[in-house]
Amino acid sequence: MHYEHMTHGTCSKKITFDLEENGTVHNIVFFGGCPGNLQAIPKILEGWNADDIIERLSGNDCAGRGTSCADQLARALVVAKEKLAEAK
Repeated sequence: MHYEHMTHGTCSKKITFDLEENGTVHNIVFFGGCPGNLQAIPKILEGWNADDIIERLSGNDCAGRGTSCADQLARALVVAKEKLAEAK
């Protein structure tokens, strides 16, 4: 399923991605933010399991904001997993 997450507290404004029923994440795209980092993160995480991404990126902080683009991706994946479970 395709998901769209409007970010909060970060330079990026939106994240989109696809989450498969087996938990695999594909096609991560950040809109806005630091281009170098936010182009690299999706390349690194392509095909990873959502639980692994959540575990590694949750709580990552950017400049004392209490969140980051990576943390926002982890939060979006938690919500997407819940929606996917409800749809079953």
